[in-house]
Amino acid sequence: MTITQFIDHHYRHFNAAALKDAAAGYKKHIDEGGQMLVTLAGAMSSAELGLSLAEMIRQGKVHAISCTGANLEEDVYNLVAHDHYVRIPNYRDLTPEDEQKLLERHLNRVTDTCIPEEEAIRRIEDAILEEWQAAEKKGESYFPHEYMYKILLSGKLKKHYQIDPKDSWLLAAAEKNLPMVVPGWEDSTTGNIFAGHLIKGDIKSPHTVKSGIQYMTYWADWYMKTATKKKVGFFQIGGGIAGDFPICVVPMLSQDLGHEDVPLWSYFAQISDSTTSYGSYSGAVPNEKITWGKLAIDTPKYIVESDASIVAPLIFYYVMGK
Repeated sequence: MTITQFIDHHYRHFNAAALKDAAAGYKKHIDEGGQMLVTLAGAMSSAELGLSLAEMIRQGKVHAISCTGANLEEDVYNLVAHDHYVRIPNYRDLTPEDEQKLLERHLNRVTDTCIPEEEAIRRIEDAILEEWQAAEKKGESYFPHEYMYKILLSGKLKKHYQIDPKDSWLLAAAEKNLPMVVPGWEDSTTGNIFAGHLIKGDIKSPHTVKSGIQYMTYWADWYMKTATKKKVGFFQIGGGIAGDFPICVVPMLSQDLGHEDVPLWSYFAQISDSTTSYGSYSGAVPNEKITWGKLAIDTPKYIVESDASIVAPLIFYYVMGK
């Protein structure tokens, strides 16, 4: 029995049915020629989502990505330092003293997974600093994801690969030059490192890396060029800025710029374990987005209230017909 057949047979009710409906809706959207944006919040790269997402990108089932700065860098960390990661299956039992010992070993914990500082973070720092300084010397400026694309496509990190490169979603995206936005990149580890080099004087201009406002203008251009020709869907993992930033392009274009006939998002699905609540973006039901001019009354809408590390790979395999 394939994964698709398993889901079709067993996932009939409650969150299971929501998962199947969202997956079938995604597949239908793609099969009818639509484009799909996937947004990544949380720590999905450290959860090794690349094991399924990379193949989705290669198969043309993902056409753009919005992710946090953490997800951008952590896929590369996993690529070059996987063997040095330390898993803590009993992380709920850790005392403050246990956490301090992890810090002293230069292990930064993300739930049950510890990222090794020297082998991951500092290895990337050396490679990307070269790109920042080279761009500044030429008077050039690039987006955060473009710098990551550069260091991956240059091959300078190949000698450090510790997983099969086909399981890196960012490498798959780089090879396709996939459109991407990384809102709030400044609060990521790499963003902090960039700020540190500015303070030290290794980098002279903050404009060497393009900002979130430039991301929005770039995204508006992509959306109008794409959505006026093909239907564009929105597949959201988690909530937060990775989801809120790109979805706002539609009301910005219609309400703030006054463009007429801006296409709304043609499909919407969210995986979230946030309880539906007052004031929470992650906990907002899809219908709330109708009032903001993001979704239409008849836009297919799905919400799967579960753990994305469980749900997303199943949906991706269903979309790929595995």
